[in-house]
Amino acid sequence: MLNQIVIVGRLVRDPELRETDNGKKVSNITLAVPRSYKNSNGEYETDFIDCVLWTGIAENTVEYCKKGDLIGLKGRVQTRIFETEDDKKRHVTEVVAEKITFLSSKKTDE
Repeated sequence: MLNQIVIVGRLVRDPELRETDNGKKVSNITLAVPRSYKNSNGEYETDFIDCVLWTGIAENTVEYCKKGDLIGLKGRVQTRIFETEDDKKRHVTEVVAEKITFLSSKKTDE
């Protein structure tokens, strides 16, 4: 069996570094990935994919990337279940990054 995904997209917001209770560094990012085909209105839609980066990958991405940067991500899809404060079970599907490639940065107005 195989659980592997490769995504190329732009960062929706600046990545932020957090630390878990046990001291591991983590960053949650969202990648905007345009679809390769047009919808019925003749427009390209965009998927927003939630990703989790751990330890060194998280630290490097936070240090070198900002909103709008184009990155490549190789990783795996993971589903987890948690309970909310009102005791409802929630399912979350996200991509756990195993490798990040910084492809380009968005041009800034000077």
